[in-house]
Amino acid sequence: MKILITGHKGFVGSHYVKHFENKGHEIIGVDIKEGNDCRDYFKVTDEQFDLIIHLAAIVGGRETIENDPLSVATDLSIDSEFFNWCIRTDQNCPIIYFSSSAAYPIQYQTKEVSKRLMESDINLNNIKSPDYTYGWAKLSGEYLAMFAKQYGKKVHVFRPFSGYGETQDLDYPFPSFIKRIKEKHESFEIWGDGTQVRDFIHMEDIILATLKTVELEILKPVNLGWGIPTSFNDLAEMSFKISGHRPPLGIKHLLDKPVGVKFRCSDSTFLHSFYKPLISLEEGIERALNKF
Repeated sequence: MKILITGHKGFVGSHYVKHFENKGHEIIGVDIKEGNDCRDYFKVTDEQFDLIIHLAAIVGGRETIENDPLSVATDLSIDSEFFNWCIRTDQNCPIIYFSSSAAYPIQYQTKEVSKRLMESDINLNNIKSPDYTYGWAKLSGEYLAMFAKQYGKKVHVFRPFSGYGETQDLDYPFPSFIKRIKEKHESFEIWGDGTQVRDFIHMEDIILATLKTVELEILKPVNLGWGIPTSFNDLAEMSFKISGHRPPLGIKHLLDKPVGVKFRCSDSTFLHSFYKPLISLEEGIERALNKF
């Protein structure tokens, strides 16, 4: 197959590249990290593909989302150019579009009101406030994907929760936890009080789940998550146990740092009806500790 991957140098994109190269497929990658803005690429090519994976986006951890919210709005321009290109060049292949769990209404992710988030909790005809500009950008991308489907495009929309892996950027909680464990700090810093909850899923499961969805021609949005709520305090304790190292001064909570929503966990009933994740969080921690 000939496969286009936008954002192929990023964390998610590089895993897709490795997966497909190991199977002998031809990869066309476009990434701003190599000086190639995908929006410029869309203006000059009408090449046809067997699969398109659209990952190009402004990314970063919680600090980026809250402290530089307008930078994330660039995603609106990227997604608009992308879907217009798909329609203009009449791409007839499956299209994988990565939205985000940040697109879900924040009203369901508070200390007072928290629930496992179902795909049906997003209604594009009755939109509720998502998480910051990043959530709005991804929600807008889903809206564009809906229109692209009306032009006959086969768009598969995915909402990943806390994807992680051994090569993730240190802006994100999981790799920063692993780094601090390996460095054996006297105290272990956690932003906020550590009770904020996330749903962790390994990058290998994300790849296999998305490709299974494409294989089955499922065009409804799909959550990518285990459906298991894990607090940052729990993640730290699991890491201590697996590594065999507990910081002598224990956990130090940094209450002045941004923490995001209180509870974000998927209802993965739909995903698990056709794909069940393989890599537990415990195994993922062990892999990362051995790799770091």
